[in-house]
Amino acid sequence: MTRRRPRRPLPDLRGDEGSAVVEFLGVALVLLVPLVYLVLTLGRLQAAAFAADGAAREAVRAVTSSGATRAPGPDSPPAGARAVAAVRIALADQSITTDAATALALSCAVDCSAPGSGVAATIHLDVELPLVPGFLRSAVPLSIPVTAHAEGHVERFAQARP
Repeated sequence: MTRRRPRRPLPDLRGDEGSAVVEFLGVALVLLVPLVYLVLTLGRLQAAAFAADGAAREAVRAVTSSGATRAPGPDSPPAGARAVAAVRIALADQSITTDAATALALSCAVDCSAPGSGVAATIHLDVELPLVPGFLRSAVPLSIPVTAHAEGHVERFAQARP
């Protein structure tokens, strides 16, 4: 009787070709999609922060500048209207569509036009999160508040200028 050696199983000829591509696509979807969303959201928040900071600063400048404290001419708007216009321009510069009059809160120590008085402007914006459907509103907050504050003083000798 001849002894037979046990047969070794044949090697798998199919190989692993193509599985690395599938694994890469799976990992890329799991990691890159949230990363892209995070970059989108942070970019939107940073734009709103720049817009709010610039709007607050320009609103104070519109109220405290010497042209705003002088007696208005027939075509010169009052200081509050100039502040709202400055906020509107600053928000539009960063493509923020919030109403400028509701976003701006002006406060003055005594009288906004009195020389030497302090003026404070606060801008409050609600930044909507991108690509979040509305039906999630009850479960997830869909907006992030952004606030900026600026202060200034009316020129002390503003009325004395010609």
